[in-house]
Amino acid sequence: MLFNSYEFIFAFLPIVFFVYFYLLNKRLIVGAKGFLVFSSLFFYSWWNIVYLPLILSSMLFNYVIGNSLNNSEEKIKSFPRKSILIFGIVANLSLLGYFKYADFFIENVNLALDSSISLLHLALPLAISFFSFQQIAYLVDSYRKETKEYDFLNYALFVTFFPQLIAGPIVHHKEMMPQFASKWNLVKNYKNIALGLFIFSIGLFKKVVIADTFAVWATNGFDTALTLNFFEAWATSLSYTFQLYFDFSGYTDMAIGAALLFNIKLPINFNSPYKALDIQDFWRRWHITLSRFLRDYIYIPLGGNRKGSFRTYSNLMITFLLGGLWHGAGWTFVFWGFLHGIALCTHRVWKYLGFTLPKVIAWIVTFNFVNIAWVFFRAKEWDDAIKVLKGMFGFSTIVIDSKFEKNLAFLEEYGIVFGRVTYDITGGSEVLNWIIIGFLLILCFKNSNERKSIFKTDIKYLVFVVFLFVYSIFKINTFSEFLYFNF
Repeated sequence: MLFNSYEFIFAFLPIVFFVYFYLLNKRLIVGAKGFLVFSSLFFYSWWNIVYLPLILSSMLFNYVIGNSLNNSEEKIKSFPRKSILIFGIVANLSLLGYFKYADFFIENVNLALDSSISLLHLALPLAISFFSFQQIAYLVDSYRKETKEYDFLNYALFVTFFPQLIAGPIVHHKEMMPQFASKWNLVKNYKNIALGLFIFSIGLFKKVVIADTFAVWATNGFDTALTLNFFEAWATSLSYTFQLYFDFSGYTDMAIGAALLFNIKLPINFNSPYKALDIQDFWRRWHITLSRFLRDYIYIPLGGNRKGSFRTYSNLMITFLLGGLWHGAGWTFVFWGFLHGIALCTHRVWKYLGFTLPKVIAWIVTFNFVNIAWVFFRAKEWDDAIKVLKGMFGFSTIVIDSKFEKNLAFLEEYGIVFGRVTYDITGGSEVLNWIIIGFLLILCFKNSNERKSIFKTDIKYLVFVVFLFVYSIFKINTFSEFLYFNF
């Protein structure tokens, strides 16, 4: 079930909301939590009920391991706590690895050894990357004595809470369970309801109006067109850069908004990342909960920056190579992680040497690096990435609209061609207009988090919410998954 579907917006969400608070109003707290867990599992099963036992068994396994780690004794039945933690992490990674990376591993073994091992062709269970990371974080926090013991119902609610179940934000046990336990969150809060609908509507607009518009040109450029001229290639890369941001931040806004209806505050996941002036600043703003996970559970345990420059740079590279691999079982994702690791290492050297750039130049360098790196992130094959980059930097064919031919005919001597500028991605002049709109939105307007902090329950915001919501509803005319569902 998609957040941007009529079933979710007009059936699932209102029914769950009213039944949940009806049960709470009758003081049936356990029943209300049980209903929310059941509803979340129904939401998950809507995609494919075959994988319901997978998430249930994963929850039960991690609940038992977490409770074992919460035991005050250093040894439990002769097993050291650290061994239990390692066993739990390996089990979670094995489950993730089997479904997500088995075929990738087999393909590379076949390539390296010239063998012909049959692929498993496993379908990737929905949300497995997110609930695996979330539960690994829970196990580590339990080992560190940073969690309290809760019953299985509470733990199931932590894992399955439907607003964040499919694609995050990646939440911590300690930031969620106190909210579910708070007596103040067990009654309807009309300010939270108004704010939740406001944020949800912004996210819905981002997805169905902006991201899905850019998606057409990105898909045509990467997957359909055989060659791309200069402007088509840049339009393709920028279309995906904007599609990815508005798609994923739109999902996160809808998740945060839906959670607020139940008085639950999910962590911020985006903070205007395309305003970043360096690559470190970008990662402080982009997919913040994933950056937090990579920092706290990979980079710092590897030693962070505490063991000299060489280890610091090595730890950065390992962290981002793994971060790239987490996004997808393909060398293009690994290379994308490699590029960001190199960029972060370069940034550290740059800062160490005391160099600075004017803000405008710093933004141009950062944004263009991110935009170029996204090419590898999006490309299904290496050839697709090379096709786009060749068009962007090869300058082999520069096409100018034919209406300028009369006045600029002399440019033909320099290889300029007159015709339809973005013919191969079916963009026309519309793609240029939308790219300008994209830049204006990311650079000149407050993000949803900033708007949340100044939100007021007055007529101005009511009109704004109604406009965003109604316009978005009429734009929902196709089945359009969120990009991060694939990861």
